Order: sequence, then structure tokens, then C-alpha cells
Amino acid sequence: MDNEKRDLNQMIEIIEGIDTVVEDGEDNNDNIGDLNKDKISKEKKKSKRNRILSYLAIALISSLIGGLVSPYIAINYLYADKLPSIEEKANNNNDNVVYNIDGSNITAVSVAAKKAMSSVVGITTKQVQNFGFISQEVDGVGSGVIVDKNGYILTNSHVVGDGNAKEITVLLENEDKIPGKVLWNDSSIDLAIVKVDTTDLPVAILGDSDKLEVGEIAIAIGNPLGLEFQRTVTSGIISGLHRSIQVDQYNVIEDLIQTDASINEGNSGGPLLNSKGEVIGINTAKIKTAEGLGFAIPINTVKPVIEQVVKEGTYKTVFLGITGVEVELYERQLGVDLIADNGVVIIEVVPNSPASKGNLRAGDVITKIDDQEIQNMNQLKKSLYKYKKGDKAKLNIIRNGREEQVEIEFSVLK
Repeated sequence: MDNEKRDLNQMIEIIEGIDTVVEDGEDNNDNIGDLNKDKISKEKKKSKRNRILSYLAIALISSLIGGLVSPYIAINYLYADKLPSIEEKANNNNDNVVYNIDGSNITAVSVAAKKAMSSVVGITTKQVQNFGFISQEVDGVGSGVIVDKNGYILTNSHVVGDGNAKEITVLLENEDKIPGKVLWNDSSIDLAIVKVDTTDLPVAILGDSDKLEVGEIAIAIGNPLGLEFQRTVTSGIISGLHRSIQVDQYNVIEDLIQTDASINEGNSGGPLLNSKGEVIGINTAKIKTAEGLGFAIPINTVKPVIEQVVKEGTYKTVFLGITGVEVELYERQLGVDLIADNGVVIIEVVPNSPASKGNLRAGDVITKIDDQEIQNMNQLKKSLYKYKKGDKAKLNIIRNGREEQVEIEFSVLK
């Protein structure tokens, strides 16, 4: 203890010496003799002396405590109100930053995962599958994310048997098991909304998938091997954007987010997060390609659906009112060569539909809706999710070998 006292006395002598140097240096340059200036000078010297004393006192306290408390923690404790919180740090642009808090390394991944963890649920199902002449009840497991406190859960369509699951059970973080029912699903984009009868649930924050950039951090949460591994966290980066993957003979899922964060079968329906803990996509393991390639459906695709389902209990997609086929298939089946390379050929127009009121005709080739290029009927159908009843859109078409543009106003089926 005598050594510590001696160190303290030496520091005080150093401070007084510094103070003397500061005073002498300032006095030698002050030849004006103005009383006000002298008063201000003394106040500045006093402020400097206090600051130096404060810094050296912190260093002394740290050295006295030794290995029990690091200088970093001492500064964090003494100036906690001056430092940004962990959550504020996680919201900056440095995705890979590591924070040393109480001797522990905490990354942006940890902060983001903790922020969203309580909103992730497990989903088990019983589905009847037909194998030839034999029907069998099959158990399924997946994940979901709570998007409204009154029991609305977003997941994959294939997790709930594309709406045909015989039984659905949702497992909450507190281990409550609640029956669920499908309010809406669309297999072409592999999304569904399940409802459970409970309230005051923790809700995930939805991000903006349109602002994603390749190389950003990506965090997946789900149940990769069933409920015994529930809420497993994996991380990686956004490896690619606007990916298109053919999932079966009839369906191509487009505009997907590609990530190297590990996504396995039980992860289906769970959230893909950014470094802020916001949901930017819904993971899907329906797409089985190569190791290290995971895919998620952008959250912006389903935001209008969530809003309407929560408000009205269901979702009605606007419709165009046509029967059509993609250009390539049309040319192959009929043995003709159209001028258009891509697009949807209109085979039939429904009377009194938006298409008929917009003067679309059989034989027209739709190549674009507003800024969205159209290559097939699936893409045409999915492009309609961004529109509501009464919205208008401009369609680029090829008619009789010439490009034209028509305007239509969308309505919904009654």
C-alpha cells in the first residue's frame, strides 16, 4: 500500500509540474495585462488541470485494482452515460465489430440474434400424403416468425403442407404449445400466414429487403434438425440477390436472397436477419442445391399481405383477367416464331376484367408491368402482390409486331 501512496504522490507532483509549465508558458505570451483576459486564462488553466487529474486518477484506480478490473471497464463504468449502448453500436454500419463488455466479446451477431430470438417459433404439423393407393400421416417440423402481437405468424407454405396440413401446432419461446390455422398461403412464393389464438406476443421488426447489398452480414434462426435444436443461430453474409431457382417442374421461385448462413430443413419459415436484428427474409430449405448455398424470400414481397391479413383476416390478390402462356412454350407447342423473345402470350381475356377494360386482346404479348419484366405466368402472378384494388399499372405489350403500352386498373375477385 506504501507503494501505491508513493505512486499517488508522484502523480500529484507531475500534475503540479504540468500545471506550472502551463501557467509559465501562458504568462510569458501574455503581454496585454488585461484583467478580463487574465481571469479567462486562469479558468482555462483550472479546467485543464482538472481534466489531467481526472485522466490520471482513472489510470491510478485501474492500476490499484490490478487484474480484477481492466482500464477499459473502469472507463466504461465512470463514463457510462457518455458511451453508446450496445444496441446503438449494433445499429452502426460496422457489421463485424466486436465489443468487450465485462471481459466478454459480444458481436453484432449476438446482439441481433438476442433482439429477434423471442419472436421465433417452432411449427409442427401432421400431413396426409398419398403414395400411390396408400395414404400415410406424416409429421413435419419447421419454423416461423411472429409478425403481429395478436398471433399472426409468417412461415413457408411448404411447412404447412401448402395449406393442407391436417394439424398445426405452434411452440412459443415459453414452451406453450398452441393450435394454429392457415389464413393465407401461396406455394408459388412459398409463404404462408398462420394464426394462433393468443395475444401480447413478442413481435419481430421487419427490415427493408430492397436495401440489401452483397457482403452484408446475414443471420438465420430456426430449428435445423427439429425442435430439440430449436432457435439455432447461424451467420454468414448476403452472397447474392435476385436469384431464380427452379424448385419443381412447374414452379420457379424468383428474386431470392442467397446466403452462406447454414439453412437446413427445419430452418424453413424462420427469419433471416440483418445486423440490426431486423427480418429481411424468410428462409426456405425447399431449394436443395449445394452446400453453402441458402436462400430466403425477401420480406418486402409479403409486407402487403401481412398488412391486409392482420387488418381483414385474409388476403385477396388483385387479378388481371387473362389466360396466358410463356413465349417459349407457345412457340414450341404451335411451331411458330414470335417477334418477342420473352413474355406472356395472352390466350384468352376474361370479360369485364381489368384486362378487357384496358383493351388487352388475345395474341398480345405482355413483356413488362411498370418496371417489372415479365417472362412467364408465375412471374406475372407474383408481380401482382405489390398492387392493391384500385391501383393502376402500365403494361408493355407487343401487338402485331409492334410495341405498345396500355394502362389497366386492378380489381379483386369477389
